Amino acid sequence: MSAESPFEPAADTDAGSKLVGSDRVLAVLAELARHPDGIGLEEMARAVASPKPTVHRALAALRRAGFAAQHGHGRYVLGDEFLRMAFAHHEARPDHVRVMPVLKALCDRYGETVHYAVLDGPSVVYRSKLDPPAGAVRLTSVVGGRNPAHCTAVGKVLLAQALRDEDAVRAWVNGRTLERPTERSIGTVEELHAELVKTREQGYAADDQENEPGVNCVAVPVYSASPTVPSGAISVSGLAYRTPLRTLIDDLPAIRAIASGEDPS
Repeated sequence: MSAESPFEPAADTDAGSKLVGSDRVLAVLAELARHPDGIGLEEMARAVASPKPTVHRALAALRRAGFAAQHGHGRYVLGDEFLRMAFAHHEARPDHVRVMPVLKALCDRYGETVHYAVLDGPSVVYRSKLDPPAGAVRLTSVVGGRNPAHCTAVGKVLLAQALRDEDAVRAWVNGRTLERPTERSIGTVEELHAELVKTREQGYAADDQENEPGVNCVAVPVYSASPTVPSGAISVSGLAYRTPLRTLIDDLPAIRAIASGEDPS
């Protein structure tokens, strides 16, 4: 999601642009979320472009609801009741429900199959899959199904975060023979380590017909539960003759924007 708040104060200062009433309270709440270490009253007033007395009243209302708190140094933070509600709501929504609007947007944009997957040991597990209404060629993936993580784009983008050096890659392989579904699949620890280094550097993973002949794929991580640890990965899988890998890579800014819940335009 965008780091910008929908309650940013307008640049001009005429009466029509000023935050009033509930908008001011929401702007204060949004600003609190940006300051996990707390924010003072004067700093808050500047951030939301409002007088200190009115900001103080907004903070008082949030404190009464448990949505804001004031710690010992007089700085304001998000309140426990707000965090409890947010986490309870988040936990009640399964991953596939949260990502479905993203999958639909990607599926509509590219007219190709899209997936949401998580890492489970040596495999990726598909939690969601969406096919376009027309023109799709059925892939082998199914919801709940598995594929080798090292030769799928979703798997590589998640392994890149979990396995930070060659020793970690070697421990993950643990002496087993890496499955090679196609002649393009990665087959050694050294190759996998190099691929994961590349994936971390570029921020995405590609599957160039490594899992299914004739099918290529680009994947990006999804951070639905943590800003630093991906909860899963989203991919766009295209038939190589119809949606070349280069086409997907060139459109990565839009894929990333959609995956983050933003408008790619």
